[in-house]
Amino acid sequence: MCGITGIFAFNSVGRINLVHLEAATRRLEKRGPDVHNTWFDEVAGLGHRRLSIIDTSAAGNQPMTDASGRYHIVFNGEIYNYKHLRTELQNEGCVFHSDSDTEVLLQAYIRWGQEVLPRLNGFFTFAIYDQKEELLFLARDRLGIKPLVYHVDGDRLLFASELKALMAYGLDKQINREALHLFFQLTYIPAPLSILEGVKKLLPGHYMVVQHGAVEIKKFYEFPYQESPPIRGLAEAKQQLITTLRKAVTDRLVADVPLGAFLSGGIDSSVIVALASEEVKDLKTYSIGFKDNKYFDETHYAQLVADKFQTDHHVFSLTNDDLLAEVQNVVDYIDEPFGDSSALPVFILSKETRKHVTVALSGDGADEIFSGYNKHSAWLMSQQTSARNSLIASLGGLWEKLPKSRNHKVTDTIRQLHRFASAQKMTLRERYWFLASFTDDLQIGRLLKSDYQTDHMSFKNNLLQLMRVGELNEVLALDSQLVLQGDMLPKVDMMSMANGLEVRVPFLDPAVVELAFSMHTDLKATSTGRKIVLREAFREVLPEELYQRPKHGFEVPLLDWFKGALKGELEKKVFNREKIEAQAIFDWNEIARIKKKLYSFDPGDTHILVWCLFVFQNWHDRYFND
Repeated sequence: MCGITGIFAFNSVGRINLVHLEAATRRLEKRGPDVHNTWFDEVAGLGHRRLSIIDTSAAGNQPMTDASGRYHIVFNGEIYNYKHLRTELQNEGCVFHSDSDTEVLLQAYIRWGQEVLPRLNGFFTFAIYDQKEELLFLARDRLGIKPLVYHVDGDRLLFASELKALMAYGLDKQINREALHLFFQLTYIPAPLSILEGVKKLLPGHYMVVQHGAVEIKKFYEFPYQESPPIRGLAEAKQQLITTLRKAVTDRLVADVPLGAFLSGGIDSSVIVALASEEVKDLKTYSIGFKDNKYFDETHYAQLVADKFQTDHHVFSLTNDDLLAEVQNVVDYIDEPFGDSSALPVFILSKETRKHVTVALSGDGADEIFSGYNKHSAWLMSQQTSARNSLIASLGGLWEKLPKSRNHKVTDTIRQLHRFASAQKMTLRERYWFLASFTDDLQIGRLLKSDYQTDHMSFKNNLLQLMRVGELNEVLALDSQLVLQGDMLPKVDMMSMANGLEVRVPFLDPAVVELAFSMHTDLKATSTGRKIVLREAFREVLPEELYQRPKHGFEVPLLDWFKGALKGELEKKVFNREKIEAQAIFDWNEIARIKKKLYSFDPGDTHILVWCLFVFQNWHDRYFND
């Protein structure tokens, strides 16, 4: 796991930018704290920050050059099947000079070119420069586990693992209006958009070829959604899932550094720990608890799993003050607005885990491919014609008036009933977008000044065109390309990399994803149950108590902070009329209305919008006011 950056110059003006390569590479220090190196000639430059995982010797350092001196690579990620590829290449006469997966990847590209991509099992972004042909090849893994941003103009192509590195090349900074709208609607900015005009994210499962001033982008991976999935029997599905997921976990245990696993106490992480403990004696596992939020504290369940599989378990029990103390560190690391507040506990878990291990397994991805969210049950329920649905919809006015909050069981139920009643009135496409959003278009239209509004919502329109019949697997495929790739994976990548920790996600092994979308939706969820096949496949292995508990995520106590410890920061950064009017991005009257609702008896989800404003203003101060 590492940070990469580079430049490809199209002319003499572009070559001047090679002087920024060193500074750009240094911006990625936290992603790769172990080794720092750059390479360049008169056309291209590559920079690398290394977090040593496989072959920690100097032989594995990057940028790496092949024996001929023609090919140069920078690589972020891991190739889990590199030993198999290495053997295949050796049988064809290839000689290796290190034990690293980086050298295998380089030699595999030299041998097979772009056809190497379907052969790779892992998560990655990498760049390979062919010095003889003056050709740059860039690629990103199938599901977008590792990030890659880029900028192209008439003089140069720039790329990096993070936007902060691109900034070091002296980019013009202009906010992308569509990205801004989506940020306040979703709390994140989905690929290929970024917050800046002229900067894009390479889409997952795509590669780029740059030569003679031309840039060509192509897809090498098609998401494996099937309209008629062949697997319908639960027994068959369970057995295939156990076998496929066991291999995915085993593949991800390869490391030359200490390795452990996150253990939340939910089904997903518990399954990963159960399978990993078959291979690793005294597996190190890590959980965080919440002293001040017992409703969300799941450490009891995590301990049951740790005891069952005899892991070396560590619990980090946090107070609200512990969370609050890291707020500025989190918002300072984010280099484009990102409003998912659960990044905060992920940051702390990564920080504490990194004190013990360098690699951690995670259960991320299971909710999106096996149906783990409340909205999935709501989606199935909304397509039924029933007296219950009619009653909920008819009481929409009541739900509107009652207090709604995510921080208590009763008020959270009211919140869900209100959203369900609202969704019932919509078309399938409108309903999907509504359930994926936190703020509607009308409010964003009031929030943004006219210069920052847009009717050009190409991302939203293109995504929703993929929905045809509205069956659950279709929803899960959209979630995998929206929520998973835009929110969940960037969150884990940013917060783990901010602490020099590599996180591996077995549920997103290509074989597991393909298997998941080969299963009929009835094996995944009904209107009353979720992740059916995953739960049933491991029922005989996991503690029974895990099956008797409700699922709920953790909510950072934003509302309490906004009324207390962060109130002064809000007044300075979010609710400061002089600042807002001088900035000329937001309408002050709408900001004032949001403030009034935040401090009212019924704040609803306003705290989410206020957090997004707080994150945005911190980002804007850092990148525009500096």
